[in-house]
Amino acid sequence: MRARRCTVRGSTVTLPLVILAALALGLVLLPAPRAPRAVHPYPTLVVLGAAQYAGHPSPAFRRRLDHALALYRAGGVETVVVTGGRRPDDPHSEGEVGVEYLRLRGVPRQNLLAETRSRTTIENLRGARVMLPPGTPLTLVTDEAHAPRALSLAHALGLTATANPSPLSARPDRRYLLRERLALLAYAVIGVRR
Repeated sequence: MRARRCTVRGSTVTLPLVILAALALGLVLLPAPRAPRAVHPYPTLVVLGAAQYAGHPSPAFRRRLDHALALYRAGGVETVVVTGGRRPDDPHSEGEVGVEYLRLRGVPRQNLLAETRSRTTIENLRGARVMLPPGTPLTLVTDEAHAPRALSLAHALGLTATANPSPLSARPDRRYLLRERLALLAYAVIGVRR
């Protein structure tokens, strides 16, 4: 079977290529996907890792940590697990950097746990799960674009989870938004659902 061809300004391209380009453009122009926001978080928050630089949270990680801090200060949160490992030859893990950031802002050390081995979202979730009593309900703290995928993975792992995402930056990275949308699309194809 031969692919259908169409002409675009004198160039011949295959129809699947045109559809793929239209899909990609639509994915970029659509607003960021959103997970339902938990109005009242569970007593255990899991802050999903993001980059840290020389022992300091990246701007994206800081937004997640500041959001977790606000939820903790609002009351009802007893435990905050900060997840994220380290890159090779980096003395700092995201989990340790995040815990120290929150401790310096008044969260008691006994209320903080650092998961320090994970590199991906699913590893973040698995690492947090083994640190907590079985069946502990969680509220995930990540950014708005990442929350739907993170929540889908949490549910696929059998976790009782909600999300309370931090806002995206005023100018979010379009590549990041596209990656999150494509991952959600892939999850829908393979049957991972929220």
